[in-house]
Amino acid sequence: MQKGISLNERDYFKDRLTAQEISSLAKDVGMTEIFAWRSPSFKKLELIPADVTDEQMASLILEEPRLLKRPIVRIGEQLIIGGSLKAIEEAV
Repeated sequence: MQKGISLNERDYFKDRLTAQEISSLAKDVGMTEIFAWRSPSFKKLELIPADVTDEQMASLILEEPRLLKRPIVRIGEQLIIGGSLKAIEEAV
């Protein structure tokens, strides 16, 4: 607990997301918002972003957790992807 806020941390490399969890995150904000397009892991795949479907993104995240944009912060019903400190402060 920090400043009256309780945090639940998860190491996505040790405790990988399930297909259902990825689908749930994508339902809230869209698959393209949770996918780490600028990740070196994605660049190595040499895929064209416009050609990658939501299903492919979900499969790629399952195979390689580095393709999940982090951090993921849920405050109440609000989901914040990518660590914008300003967005997190506004949500709190």
